[in-house]
Amino acid sequence: MAKKSEEGLTVKKSEDFSEWYSQVLDKAEITDLRYGVKGFVVIRPWGARILENMYQLFEKELQRKGHEPTFFPTVIPEENFKKEASHVEGFTPEVFWLEQKQGDEKLALRPTSETAMYQMYSLWIRSHRDLPLKIYQRGNVFRYETKATRPLIRGREFMWIEAHNCFETKEEAESQVQEDIEITETVMHQKFGVPFFPMKRPAWDRFAGAEYTVGSDCLMPDGKFIQQPSTHLLGQHFSKAFDVTFKDKNEETKYVWQTCYGPAPSRILASIISTHGDDAGLVLPFAISPIQVAIVPIFRKDNKDKVLKGIEKIKTTLENAGIKTQIDLRDKRPGEKYYEWELKGVPFRLDIGENEIKEKELTLFTRNTKKKSKILIKDLKTIKNLGIKYDKELLSVADKGIKGKTKDCKTIEEIEKTIEDKKIARVNFCSIEKEGNACAEIVEKKVKAFIRGTMANKDEKPTGNCPVCNKKATAVVYIGRSY
Repeated sequence: MAKKSEEGLTVKKSEDFSEWYSQVLDKAEITDLRYGVKGFVVIRPWGARILENMYQLFEKELQRKGHEPTFFPTVIPEENFKKEASHVEGFTPEVFWLEQKQGDEKLALRPTSETAMYQMYSLWIRSHRDLPLKIYQRGNVFRYETKATRPLIRGREFMWIEAHNCFETKEEAESQVQEDIEITETVMHQKFGVPFFPMKRPAWDRFAGAEYTVGSDCLMPDGKFIQQPSTHLLGQHFSKAFDVTFKDKNEETKYVWQTCYGPAPSRILASIISTHGDDAGLVLPFAISPIQVAIVPIFRKDNKDKVLKGIEKIKTTLENAGIKTQIDLRDKRPGEKYYEWELKGVPFRLDIGENEIKEKELTLFTRNTKKKSKILIKDLKTIKNLGIKYDKELLSVADKGIKGKTKDCKTIEEIEKTIEDKKIARVNFCSIEKEGNACAEIVEKKVKAFIRGTMANKDEKPTGNCPVCNKKATAVVYIGRSY
């Protein structure tokens, strides 16, 4: 049998985040990289069960906000893909094209589904009575990523939810963009405990075919941003390309206004792992853990049946209270089981032997604090409330972790030092409204960091001059490195 040091993590998160992350994915059995195709990974059962819980919470919130589920084909005809010029220009380098059979039209694996869904919207929408139309689907998308790939963080296939909405007016569409940010706040921040910065992207970094884009940037322990759910005001670019029109109350034909929103649960899982995990492995929020309470039986041969009978009753009590519970009956020593459940990030563990059952008082281990406490069998249902408190503690620690990570910078040298210190530079900048910007290019070249955008939920007034060209600043931007 392998020694504990060989089975567990061999590096500290604070000392080598990259290696720590790789080991967590492997040893906590989230992914397996041995599939042999660059950018494609196998999601193992533990990872799949976490992701399924994440999907359910996102979909529940989307449906609460009036979105209906659907499923569209994975392939998109080349003809559709080319209808919106800026969209095809932005995505063509990343598209996987299927081998073309003689006589068949060329097909792409979807990198995103605007060009698949909107041809159907033009058939479904006829009148203002058909609006708003709010539809989402879950599925995988494919992009030919040419940069270095990283499991869950950057790959060529990722798990995805996309909502595509149509409205009568621009005002309604812009309200939807704000609602999308609220959904990210409700689910990713409040439920998963992952803080984010909603950034309105500069013109040169907006979604291909959009009027503007808001990306939810999360800071990783290595000081790099990872983009999480993004929302886009598409305007009427796609509705004109796909002839998505409606007759208003005056029987006048108009083009719809559109938005789209895309949380990627597989990528968000990377942020959950990185935000909450510690040197012992995963720390999963109670809300998404596949098992919320792991029970480790402690018995001898002569009392095994008595102990297991008592534990089954305890399991039933917990499950009746809506708590996901598993009894660990594997042929391993209790210490090994403790270690593995910590590695997998299960919020609570009950260690139960004959004495505990007899005295009706159990030992409860809490993963985030690694502390043990006593709980009476008659009070087991309170673990549900402990789980809510547990998630609030994770959220509080995560929020405190990003405080002080932003620094005001007035010179290129200050920006450079801030980025090297794994922080975010807040800078008064000349302009982000035009497609190209020489100052942004200088920052990218010299600092090897990027203008992420302006804060979408704040109206920050610029002062002074741009640190690059010394022209009067028109925007307060945030600069950081990213995956």
